[in-house]
This record gives sequence, structure tokens and C-alpha cells, in this order.
Amino acid sequence: MRRTCVFFHAHPDDEALLTAGTMARLADEGHRVVLVVATAGERGLTGEDGAGGADDDRPLGEIRTAELHASARALGCARVVLLGYEDSGLDGDAPGGFARAHVDYAALELAQLLQQEEADVLTVYDPAGGYGHPDHVQVHRVGVEAARIAGTPVVLEATVDRDRLLRVLRRVARVPFAGRALDVSSFERAYAPAEEITHRVDVQAYTGAKRAAMAAHVTQTTGGDSIRTLAALLRLPRPLFRRALGTEYYVRRDLAPGTALDHPLDAWPKKRPPIERVRAAEEVAEV
Repeated sequence: MRRTCVFFHAHPDDEALLTAGTMARLADEGHRVVLVVATAGERGLTGEDGAGGADDDRPLGEIRTAELHASARALGCARVVLLGYEDSGLDGDAPGGFARAHVDYAALELAQLLQQEEADVLTVYDPAGGYGHPDHVQVHRVGVEAARIAGTPVVLEATVDRDRLLRVLRRVARVPFAGRALDVSSFERAYAPAEEITHRVDVQAYTGAKRAAMAAHVTQTTGGDSIRTLAALLRLPRPLFRRALGTEYYVRRDLAPGTALDHPLDAWPKKRPPIERVRAAEEVAEV
């Protein structure tokens, strides 16, 4: 059966890191894949050159939106929606940022889209927001509430196997980078522990599309005072890239801990959750 799968992310490039392989796999299998992004990432780090090179003087948010659409094409997305919230910045302290948006208001807006699409699946982040970015935490809050309102039957929390990640980082920490020690402790509460993960999705056959999605986000390969995650991953030889990034992880809270599934649409629920009337966002604003 053809399903409609909505992937909800905070900023352009987030989709490429955690869910790109799953998106490409579902699209290739004939499912409708819709990418929804809360912000244009206009406060993200970047180097001096934009996506169009040194002469590209467009605002960063506009450039990153173009990169997002290029990534979506590489993954086979049927639709891309930007909700238009402001990027909250690395610390989440921007006054008008998504992290400070009214959760009920934002959830109703997303619920309207879910009902319009007749969504079967919504992906969000785990409650920690992955590595803890306030906009990512807000994606979890808003997405879970939107799915409840809309009656979307399956909610998948995109995450990483924390235990596996810590094992890798502890090995990496033994090697100094530019004279700095890697702070492994900052990841001890990030993402989800292995026992909570219900889906380990094999996307090795789609790492080419995942790599193309990452490469589309040119602005996010430079900037800051250390090597960027996208730049580091894109430097990996293709066989190592396929091995390292060939599995994507999800938690589905309505399944028992220890459930081990390898496809995002497995263990389909027998009953659809109740659907609420979606009030107009203006009604919520008046409350």
C-alpha cells in the first residue's frame, strides 16, 4: 500500500544527516515523501562564500532554501514545505525564533498540513532534539502534538544509537584535533540509548542519494572554528561512507522497548488515532 510520509525538520541540511536514506528508500518504493522544514536556517554558520560562490550576495536563508530544494530533488521528495519560522540560532536565544514559538499554534499549523496530505507517517526528533539544539527540541514538541491532533497513525523519532556513537567518539577522543580534546561527555544524554530504538533501517543502497543530499548544502561545509560535520562526512571514501551511514535509527513510542524492525512502515497499527477538529491558527493566537 502506498503511504504518505512527512519528514519534519528544523533547518535545511538536517534532513540530509538523519533521514535522507529513509526518504530516498521510501520514495524509490513508490511512497509519497513530503519534507517540511520549520526555518530557513538563516542564522546558521557558514564561510565567506555562499552556495553561488564569492559573488553570491543573497541572504543566507534564501541560499539555504535553494540548497534544501536541491537536496529534496536528490531524495525524490514529492513536496517541500517551509513553515517560515525564524531560525533560533545556535543557542536558541533569538527572540522570534522557532524555539520560542507557541507550541499549540505551530502544532495546529502542522496538523493542517498533515490532514491535507492525509499523512500516514510523521518523523520528528527524539525528546532530546538529537544533540540538543532548541529548534530540534521544538520539532519534537510541535510534531508530536500535531500528529495527535491530526490523527497521524505513526510517529517516528529520528535519532542515533547513543551507545554506538559514544563507543566511536571515545576512540576518536584519543586522537587530538587541532590541539583540542573532544568532549565526549556532551553526548552522554544526546539522541537515544540502544534499548529505546525500535527501527534500524538499512539504507546502504541509498547512500549515494544521501551523499548527494549532503553535498547540496554547500554553505554548511564551511564556517565556524572547527571542521563542520557535513564536510567531514563528505570526505569519507564512499565504501566507508556507506558503512558508517548505511543505517538510520528511529524510536516509535507505541511499540515495546526492544522491538527490532528494519523498515519504517513495519508493524502498522491496527487502529488509527482519533482526529480532532483543526482550529485555524488565528483562533489559537486569540487564546
